Amino acid sequence: MVTVETNSKMTEQDVRSFSASNNEPDWFTELRVNALAAAEELPLPKPDKTKIANWNFTDFPVHNTESEPFASLEDLPAEVKALVGTEQKNVYIQRNNTPAFTKLSEELSGKGVILTDIFTAVREHSELVEKYFMSEGVKRDEHKLTALHAALLNGGVFLYVPKNVVIEDPVQVVFLHDNEEASLFNHVLLAADRNSQVTYVENYISTVPHAKGLANIITEVIAEDNAKVTYGAVDVLAEGFTSYVNRRGLARRDASIEWALGLMSDSDTISENTTLLVGDNSVGDTKSVVVGRGNQKQNFTTQVIHWGKNSDGQILKHGVMKDSSSSIFNGIGKIEHGATKANAEQESRVLMLSERARGDANPILLIDEDDVTAGHAASVGRVDPLQLYYLMSRGISRQEAERLVIHGFLAPVVNVMPIEGVKKQLTEVIERKVR
Repeated sequence: MVTVETNSKMTEQDVRSFSASNNEPDWFTELRVNALAAAEELPLPKPDKTKIANWNFTDFPVHNTESEPFASLEDLPAEVKALVGTEQKNVYIQRNNTPAFTKLSEELSGKGVILTDIFTAVREHSELVEKYFMSEGVKRDEHKLTALHAALLNGGVFLYVPKNVVIEDPVQVVFLHDNEEASLFNHVLLAADRNSQVTYVENYISTVPHAKGLANIITEVIAEDNAKVTYGAVDVLAEGFTSYVNRRGLARRDASIEWALGLMSDSDTISENTTLLVGDNSVGDTKSVVVGRGNQKQNFTTQVIHWGKNSDGQILKHGVMKDSSSSIFNGIGKIEHGATKANAEQESRVLMLSERARGDANPILLIDEDDVTAGHAASVGRVDPLQLYYLMSRGISRQEAERLVIHGFLAPVVNVMPIEGVKKQLTEVIERKVR
């Protein structure tokens, strides 16, 4: 395994050299350089009720690592093979910062589907990438972390589904982290053209117990008119990362984006998930589960912003906090002026398993239109003693009863994970973290 040393403070020359080493087009190099300059001036984001001024988002041991690729799915480590299986038709695997394996069926390739690492995409599909990359979804000058991401991007994947193409089998992406010094500035760009459909499932998996790097991860999903995107993700990154994760979708007329997110990392995390319903009759549905443990500090902001008439936004978040972990859950439904007949609903529920654990659920509705419907529900509390009593009265131990209640509490998200191996992994991670 080769490690490419760089200074933690990247200079313009470092960025230009890295861009040149990837043979990136001029527009992308200049985008990086401009973003690096902007990062010096821009402030950090201000997640509600979480102070991050002293978090480390800028210093890391190395910017880029080189790892051995995999010749076939048979060569994958056991932990990854359990997720993917050897029969998966459409899969991309990244190992630290190295594109390690790509497989796309001839049928989909023949229909114009593109599945490739972000560097190949920038070189070989430059016009498509330039059309979508950090333009309408996440803006590179939103704040310091989006600018740093654009400047230091060192991995990621591009998936393009042409118009009228329906992909029946899930597309699976695995980001394997097995070098404790690796930092992940990954960008996922998924563009679904008109009348297309795709199910995309990604996993972040650390096989080292501790990380020394940073994770600054951005996803952009663009669903054009009448496109349908189902996006599943399970994050299991190691303790030691400082993580910024921003997943954002934009849905045009009659389009839908459904998120199923298992947020299971052991790192301190700032996480944003936003769906922009810009088209009439667009749909955004977000289901997420979180388990916090140890001394983790996490902030999760989930929002759906409505511009389209008859748009429908749903948010469901269930979290479990144990030990001395603390998490803030912000749910925001925003209906802009003109989005008549829009519907914004959200539910946030948090279980606390210890006296020292803390979870805050903050439902927020911001409505600038009269002819709409909206609602929210939030609860924070302990495991229901009546549920425990009922199970224990059937001969089940208290520990086992509590375990069953927790799995039932998180089941609404676990059960909608589109790939059986991923569903099994999420169940096992939950089991390990709450045990």
